[in-house]
Amino acid sequence: MFSIIQAAGWPVWPLIIASVVALAIIGERMWTLRDSLVMPRGLLMQTVQEYRQNGANAQSMERLAANSPLGQILAAGIKNINASPAILKESIEEAAHVSAINLERFLTTLGTIAAISPLLGLFGTVIGMIEIFGSTSPTGNSNPVQLAHGISIALYNTALGLVVAVPSMIFYRHFRGKVDTLLVEMEMQAAKLVEIIHGERQA
Repeated sequence: MFSIIQAAGWPVWPLIIASVVALAIIGERMWTLRDSLVMPRGLLMQTVQEYRQNGANAQSMERLAANSPLGQILAAGIKNINASPAILKESIEEAAHVSAINLERFLTTLGTIAAISPLLGLFGTVIGMIEIFGSTSPTGNSNPVQLAHGISIALYNTALGLVVAVPSMIFYRHFRGKVDTLLVEMEMQAAKLVEIIHGERQA
């Protein structure tokens, strides 16, 4: 591995840093966006039962909001359960927007890494080409060592740029799709909560 880094030259270091950041984001998002953390199973029915027993008291609402992103949306709905439909809908949408910001954390950075990694690889390729042209003397003779080094820089940086960009883009798209799906499901749960409490739907 170290020999590859040496062969790729100094332009490879930004790509290495970008790959480390991308791996950290991917690991963190995989852990954070688990269904069990975002939408705990049975939370809706548990919330309905607690509301029917204790009402919308501040302590239970704080505990519910701290439970999960779904809990934040359900708590917002219960707090405004007796308000007009427009205010109730607005409060749920605001809570969903806040949850969306938290769920999408670091995804912009991951998408940026996916976009710029090929450009960083291209930058390394340009540096390698400069090395190749610099290996040729005015008399037309080439320095084999410098020529080989230039070719290594050009090829390794191009390859590593793609190696970093492709997985980053795949996980970026995956996480964006997962966040969109989770937000729709959470809003549906909030709408179901309102219908159950108002007696329009059976639990």
